[in-house]
Amino acid sequence: MTRIAPVSLEHTTDATRPMLEGVQKKIGFLPNVFRVLALAPAVLASYLQNSAALGKTSLSATQKEAIFLATSQVNGCDYCLAAHTLFAGKAGLTDHEIRSARIGQLDAYALLAQQITETRGHLSSEQIATARAAGINDAKIIEVIAHVASQTLTNYLNNVALTDIDFPAIVA
Repeated sequence: MTRIAPVSLEHTTDATRPMLEGVQKKIGFLPNVFRVLALAPAVLASYLQNSAALGKTSLSATQKEAIFLATSQVNGCDYCLAAHTLFAGKAGLTDHEIRSARIGQLDAYALLAQQITETRGHLSSEQIATARAAGINDAKIIEVIAHVASQTLTNYLNNVALTDIDFPAIVA
């Protein structure tokens, strides 16, 4: 049972409604996580602006989904695991690749995201050297950190709120 009830589109503010309608148009429905974020309009606006900016990084869609899955797995967010399992499949990852990403074994990006999340950013020199040896340059390391940070926000929100999952079942 949810601890923070999502707001319905009909009961949002005039400032929040266009943001939620934009999400609904882009995704095809209005996920509960955005309806919960709408309770704090400034946070919703910030999250959407951050997501738009991070959409312009040099990382591919599959790299981003690997990061989101690894981060959500470490943070124990069933909501985001369900959502990003769906999005990762749409980005072209197979069920096996999705499972591998969740445990940091798909590629260097999933591993780096897992390590950043587990250590709360306190990577060893060896971990950074391993990422660099795998072709992740310093700019991409920073982009991975930004994606982990953004994903952690929704992970924590959903873990606190116990947001009802409105995505298909998670790949085990």
